[in-house]
Amino acid sequence: MKKFDYIFALITGEIVALYFINLFKEIFSKNAVFGSILWSLTIVFPILAAACLKIAYLIGKRFLFVFQLAKFLLVGALATIFDLGSLSIFIKFFGATAGLSYAMFKGISFIIATSTKYFVDKFWAFEKKETIGMGKEFIHFFVVTIIGLGVNVGVASAFVNILKPQAGISAEVWANLGGIAAVLFTFAWNFLGYKFIVFKK
Repeated sequence: MKKFDYIFALITGEIVALYFINLFKEIFSKNAVFGSILWSLTIVFPILAAACLKIAYLIGKRFLFVFQLAKFLLVGALATIFDLGSLSIFIKFFGATAGLSYAMFKGISFIIATSTKYFVDKFWAFEKKETIGMGKEFIHFFVVTIIGLGVNVGVASAFVNILKPQAGISAEVWANLGGIAAVLFTFAWNFLGYKFIVFKK
């Protein structure tokens, strides 16, 4: 494993921790114990991210896709924070917690996040160094990503418009949880699409 791998894992873990602290502070603000546990994520997540990447690297010596998947998930986690962070900003400023406006802003936040993923996935996660044919490769990336966009927006919209807020959770937090659910489905689609269609060797 390279030094960059560790640094990327630590930074990504920290950013993810800060996102979750911000998202759930409303729920845990009434209980000091839960608040302390929440803040401990700033230590736990970076260490966990680096440790999991190291384990994936060791397993990846035998099964390469495991290390690729771990790196892909780290890149995806960082892109997800851009996605969910952008969505959260749209929710706060435009009050878009459901309906067509939510779906539109969810689509925009997804495009913002994935537009930066191509080069990191190509050169770091899948370690494809070739630059010949990048135009065709980018078109494949774009097609897989557009399908992923459909999955992402569809799952998030179904979550907020069909399931609707449960257990007394506010519409704003529920809308963010819808974004998280969408990310999980999209991760699976994108990894398989990028590995076997876009960055196949």
